Amino acid sequence: MATETIAVTRSSNVKRFLINTITGAPVQKEVPKLTMRLAVAAFYFSMGFCFASWASRIPDIKTRLHLSEAELGSVLLALPVGQLVTMPVSGRLVTKYGSRTILSFAILLYAIELTNIGWASQMWQLALALFIFGVVGNMSNISVNTQGVLAEKIYGRPIMTSFHGVWSIAGFSGALVGLLMMNLNLTPRQHFIIVAALVFVIVLVARKYLIPGTSAPAEKKKFFSKPDGILVQLGIIAFCSMSAEGAMFDWSGVYFKEVVKAPGSLVILGYASFMIMMATGRFVGDRIIARVGRKKLIQVSGILILAGLLISVAFPYLITATLGFLTVGFGVSSIIPTVYSTAAKASKIGPGMALASVSSIGFLGFLLGPPVIGYIAQLASLRYSFAVVALFGLCITLIVSKLKVMD
Repeated sequence: MATETIAVTRSSNVKRFLINTITGAPVQKEVPKLTMRLAVAAFYFSMGFCFASWASRIPDIKTRLHLSEAELGSVLLALPVGQLVTMPVSGRLVTKYGSRTILSFAILLYAIELTNIGWASQMWQLALALFIFGVVGNMSNISVNTQGVLAEKIYGRPIMTSFHGVWSIAGFSGALVGLLMMNLNLTPRQHFIIVAALVFVIVLVARKYLIPGTSAPAEKKKFFSKPDGILVQLGIIAFCSMSAEGAMFDWSGVYFKEVVKAPGSLVILGYASFMIMMATGRFVGDRIIARVGRKKLIQVSGILILAGLLISVAFPYLITATLGFLTVGFGVSSIIPTVYSTAAKASKIGPGMALASVSSIGFLGFLLGPPVIGYIAQLASLRYSFAVVALFGLCITLIVSKLKVMD
């Protein structure tokens, strides 16, 4: 096993250490596969924990800023807009500089921006904070998923859904921590500062074990060029799935509070039940794929999304709505990781660019889903909004049935 070159002087040793720590430069020694996998998983966890922390306090922030459903729907646009406008840039940065370098900085900025959300006292301030949160979140998302694809290649077997399972575990953990923070009467600002501090510790420990180098040599393409047909189809599936996910992330707490009429301490139950079942589905997703295939798994997943949301709409009571959210969680669990893995392997361009292309379409679901729910809720009710989102599950099943790349 090779060791790092010993510096002649102590000062140069210190300099090397500082450079490696700040830039995330690869340590010149062999890293065991398990250690590498755990390091990549740690970054998935950090991202999920940050996002769940924000999502768990949406009802509180809505109340504190005196926002209506329509106003909340509008301000929620800022986050996916930030993600969307950064898509082409993120893919090119990851391809040029490597996912490791981009991820090392982006995830720290992601945690810092989470704290800025807690400082917002007006609607425009919240919108600006969410926009920047989306920008750095997209850079983290593309780079961490590229790391996941590289790790999957090193292992030589499907492990992508397990990485997303870690993200879901982080989401569930973030929901529980959010409940704890609310019971301790901590403000969102105090809550988010604690979360950011934890993420900084995780990142500083795990970053040196990430996979170094660029993802792959990508083909040079014009900024505006004809999109890859396979990537477009995969993107549409991602769009439908992420619309349902966006509904769960941004509106589950509000739905349980205003429609289900859950007690204050149980408002977060819908979000938590969705997240824990999504995590469960992702940890068993690779085994299911090996048994029934990717296409059949996603076909069934679409039906589960449809059924779960319709149950929650038809029977808006604590037990039945929770069961419905559990069903939706299992339904969406394996769709995105399977789509991302397929896109990286099926496309002729590099993984970073392929993931950016699919995510560009998929995140339109995040862009349109939450505000559309708000507008429909303002005109009718949240129950009608969730019924509309349920139809995306049916669309997933119909589209994947004609997608040959998953045969």
